[in-house]
Amino acid sequence: MFYSLIASLFCPAAWWGRLRVEGLEHVPETGPLLVVPNHDSQWDPILVGLAIRPRRRLRFLGRDSLWRIPGLAPILNGLRQIPVRRGAGDAAALERVVAVLRSGEAVGVFPEGGLSWGEPRRARSGVGLLAAWCPTARIVLCAVEGVTDYVRFPCRPRVTVSFFAPAGGDPRPGEDPLACAARLLTELRQRVPPTPAGRRAIIGGPPRVRRAMARQSSPNTASQD
Repeated sequence: MFYSLIASLFCPAAWWGRLRVEGLEHVPETGPLLVVPNHDSQWDPILVGLAIRPRRRLRFLGRDSLWRIPGLAPILNGLRQIPVRRGAGDAAALERVVAVLRSGEAVGVFPEGGLSWGEPRRARSGVGLLAAWCPTARIVLCAVEGVTDYVRFPCRPRVTVSFFAPAGGDPRPGEDPLACAARLLTELRQRVPPTPAGRRAIIGGPPRVRRAMARQSSPNTASQD
């Protein structure tokens, strides 16, 4: 009930973004499922969750620092999201995800491990490890487009969330987890290149991204376009 309530509160965001969903038939209604999206905006988990909602309820792996934001932890816990310590080899979090998958639930995992900030990032091994540890889990890729335009208010975005099966197939016996994750990420990025999230990248992105975005936003640069 709490999941449905929170989802309904975010429905106006889907309306504002003119959300279009494609390939929902690729999402099985039951059984263990790994949903693997690209990650260019903080809005991605929300829009993917809303897009897949007619078929499944989705639990995401999220960075543990989100649970330290005042008032957010009860919501994340109510939605049964799963905290993970990034870059720390959080085996306990991965074991929890395996248990969730084996119970027949759906889990969303970003193969890049974090926001792209508009730059290519290498894959993390997490999704490959989960696929190896729970071989009965189906893998569905999820291309998220247009979500970075939410920061360009009052212009309305045009968001598309597309679900599709990996062209390279499910993880192969003996396939290296990192190679598996890289293969899935490559296929995603062939559909959706990394996209910076507008002005927010100037504020919160890595230094090199902030400098590049500042140059693009400067009056001199704008006059040359």
